[in-house]
Parts: sequence; C-alpha cells; structure tokens
Amino acid sequence: MATFQFHLQHTDITSKARAGKIITDHGEILTPVFMPVGTAGSVKAVTQQQLEIDIHARIILGNTYHLYLRPGLEVLEAAGGLHKFIGWNRPILTDSGGYQVFSLAGTRKIKEEGVTFQSHIDGSKHLFTPENVMDIQRTIGGDIIMAFDECPPGGSEYKYAKASMEMTHRWLNRCLLQFNNTDDKYGYTQNLFPIVQGGTYKDLRKQSCEYITSKNAAGNAIGGLSVGEPEEKMYEICDWCCDHLPREKPRYLMGVGTPWNILECIGMGVDMFDCVMPTRNGRNAMLFTTKGVINIDNKRWEKDFSALDDGLDCEVSNHYSKAYLRHLMKSKEILGLTIASIHNLAFYVWLTGEARKKILENNFTAWKNEMIARLLQKL
Repeated sequence: MATFQFHLQHTDITSKARAGKIITDHGEILTPVFMPVGTAGSVKAVTQQQLEIDIHARIILGNTYHLYLRPGLEVLEAAGGLHKFIGWNRPILTDSGGYQVFSLAGTRKIKEEGVTFQSHIDGSKHLFTPENVMDIQRTIGGDIIMAFDECPPGGSEYKYAKASMEMTHRWLNRCLLQFNNTDDKYGYTQNLFPIVQGGTYKDLRKQSCEYITSKNAAGNAIGGLSVGEPEEKMYEICDWCCDHLPREKPRYLMGVGTPWNILECIGMGVDMFDCVMPTRNGRNAMLFTTKGVINIDNKRWEKDFSALDDGLDCEVSNHYSKAYLRHLMKSKEILGLTIASIHNLAFYVWLTGEARKKILENNFTAWKNEMIARLLQKL
C-alpha cells in the first residue's frame, strides 16, 4: 500500500506555476489538475466511463453533506465505500460538507461544538462536528478528505473573519486528533488536507497559512475565496497564500472557477482545482471552447455543422456539431445536457493539461496571456 506522495517536478521560470505528480493508492494525478465535481456520487449527466474515456479525468470530488444524507453511511459502508458504490477506481476527494452547511444560512446554527442543520430533503435535524465529519469521510472513503472549517461569506468584517479563522483552527486540531486516532477504511490510505481561512485580510491569511503548515499534513487547501469578493481581491489573496504555504506540498484552491481564474491561479502556484461551473454552465447552454465562449442557444449556430471543438482530445467534442447540440438544447433533450457537460469538462481537463505542458517548456506566462485573451472572447 503506497503512502500519499507529492513530487514537485518543475517550476516555470516565467511565473510561480508548478508541474507535479500526486501519488495515491488509486492512482497518479499529474498537476495542475482540474477535478470534476460529483456532488452526490455522480458528475451530473455524465457516466464514470465518459469521465475516464472522453474527459480523461484523473480524480473526482464527492460531497460529504449530500452523501451523508443520501444514500447514507449505511449504504456506502455496505458497498465498500464510494469508489465501489459508483464504479470509479481512480482517486476521490471528499469535501467536509462545511461549505454546503454554511450556505444553509436560514436553517443552521454554528457553535463551538459544531454545526446543527436541517436536511434539505426532509427537514430532519443533524449535527456536524470536526470529529464526526472525519468519521463520515472515512466511511465515504475519499483518498483525500478535508478538514471541517467555517467558510465566512465574502466581504466579512475583520472581527468575524478573525473569530471564524480561529474556530477553524480549533476545529482542525479536533479533526487531526480524530483522524489520527482512527484507521483507514477499505484497505487504502486516506489523507487529510487542512483549509486556510481568514477572509480577505492578509494578516489573517498569513497566520492561517502558518498555523496549518505547522500541522505537516499531506497537502493544504485555500478556502473562502470566490464567495462574493471582487475577482482582483481573490487573485491577491490566492497569490499571498501560495507565498506562505510550503513548496513541497500540493495546494488546492477550493471552488474556483472560470477558465481564466484557473489559469491566473496556476501562475501563482496552485496545483488543484474544482468547480461546478463546467457542468452547470453547460446545462445552461454555455460552452467553453479553445477559441472562446459560445452560447449554443444563439441562432447563429442553427446551421453551423462544424464540430463543437476540434481542438480537444475528446470524441464527443469532435463528433457532434454546434447545430445538433443547439437543436438538442432547444428541444430540451437530455442528451444535450450530457454532450454539453462532457465537452466543458473535457475542456477544463485539457486546459490544465496544456498548462502543465507550457510549465514544463518554461513558456507558461506568454501562453496564459494569449489563452486568456482568447477565452474571454464571446463567439
């Protein structure tokens, strides 16, 4: 059984962008990497085979809050964990459920013990604590599991951001204690990532980076960004955090974002990304392509029989035409949602793969600037 490893292979000479390799018991992950979000054990509208063959995904996410409520821990444990339940033999990262719980602002209460909340399914009451969230994630079976944190809203005042960060640190200590006192499940190694918080305040972020670094975890995450703060502030804080997190550990920026956000943050030294945007925007007719952004609903695509994107190594993007996908969307055919989702995910995975190539060639910054200008075009 391998232990979790991260090998930093190269840093681009024109930026802080890094190429690396993460090794888990379920396989290797080349970084930078985009991780499709499989909230309830399913990346929406996409099969696991399509994730492997068409999209080339190396790792996906599962959501602790949703999986805990349905299908529930009893089912997941009986199945032998999430990998076996969903038929996915590559790495899985599980979030702590913190973000989902905190987004239920009207039906949850935050205390030192943890967070009580009401299920969105049936209104039943539940408690998440740092301890039981470790146990829940052990049972779900992620290769990488996240510490339980409080995610303050964008624009939080200093006093709130500071108190929230301090509680996140206290909760981290409890997560680590529980994690270290429990065994890996299902015969493979599980690895805990702490989360940096501190709002948009550099002194708090620095303090949080130093605190979680002292725990010497397998990797570190940057949380609480892309939650309502201006984009420039997000970049400033992300860059600051990367400067204060250890070079030899992977850095995961949670929940970010657009293709141009991802490229900018790769340039700052981020290794891992996730976001619901490719599937959510795809289901709403927005396609990200190697030439720019397309609204496939527009009449201009009605008789455009060219491929969705022949610049991608994706059979779906190469095979189906813009006119056909527009027809499916207009007809509200479910297949349209699948094609758009596969295409957008394949684009995100391609984009991080291309970034890796340019890092290894020491040509990342020039390529990034050219790519962002192209991606911001509305076709």
